Amino acid sequence: MFFIDTSKNGKPVYNAIVNQSLDNYLVNDLRLPGHGLILYINNPSVIVGVHQNAYAEVNFPYLEKNKIQLVRRTSGGGAVYHDYGNLIFENIIIGDDEHFGDYAYFAQPIIDALHDMGATGVEMRGRNDIVVDGKKFSGMTMFKVGDSYAAGGTLMFDLDMDTASKVLTPEQDKLESKGVKSVNKRITNIKPYLDEPFRSMNANQFREELLKRIYHVDKLSDIETYTLDEHDWNIIDSRLKNKYDTDAWNYGKNPGFTNYVSKHYDIGTVAFNFSLKDNKISNIKIYGDFITGGDITLIEKALLGAEFTKKGLITALEKVDLAANLGKIEPAILADLLLS
Repeated sequence: MFFIDTSKNGKPVYNAIVNQSLDNYLVNDLRLPGHGLILYINNPSVIVGVHQNAYAEVNFPYLEKNKIQLVRRTSGGGAVYHDYGNLIFENIIIGDDEHFGDYAYFAQPIIDALHDMGATGVEMRGRNDIVVDGKKFSGMTMFKVGDSYAAGGTLMFDLDMDTASKVLTPEQDKLESKGVKSVNKRITNIKPYLDEPFRSMNANQFREELLKRIYHVDKLSDIETYTLDEHDWNIIDSRLKNKYDTDAWNYGKNPGFTNYVSKHYDIGTVAFNFSLKDNKISNIKIYGDFITGGDITLIEKALLGAEFTKKGLITALEKVDLAANLGKIEPAILADLLLS
């Protein structure tokens, strides 16, 4: 595994819009053969999943008042808050999809490094969370293009929990499904669980020590590294201008269809925003924090024009591969949600 240095002109990049676009460039354009890793820090920002409705996840008055960026990533998963006390790691795998979907495989080097730094209670929980003392400090996600993909997540080192709780507005159903009443009660920073001197470090110092342990080296210069050059940044900047640094991408549209239903399942939260005409679905948009390598628009197209009855909805949903394009969930369950 080699390291990909995402600094620009020798300086670290903290702009969340830039950083969240890097995985797309690395997977689709640069395509360095093998297994690469990036590890960066964002300025204060809310990162929403590619399929999420930002208007249902974010406290916009608070976001704007506190000059917090809103950024949409290219992978699924839920909305998270980032700041200078949070690290983001991403594995970039080109030409080999053997471990796609295997979150434990990519979490293990992080877990081993944190154990070595004193946080011996760190472990995987559920499908894609890393926890300590039963509290989550890292959530992971992936996105795939052909036989290549990005797999990574957050590392809450010294995140501002108060700001996170105020700017994020998760749906109550999701919290209740996890047996908690608020965001703060189920998340934590990893910093208090580390031994000294790591507990007294800032996020950048912690990042360096983490990298040394992931790569089993005494100094960062011993790590095989590819540094993004001027050519790379020219392409990245063009992608930002045309897509990733636009309101159309980051904010998306709030369709405002008449009906909105949402429920949390094992695959994640699934939400439908839809309208009816003559008891048939006339408009529909699917949102959620589910993680899929498929195409949810195929499900939307299958539901358009469907009779708004349980039988009609099941018949429509059976025409599309739900497992491939959304997750392992039965048509009848989604039909019940739509009718709820």
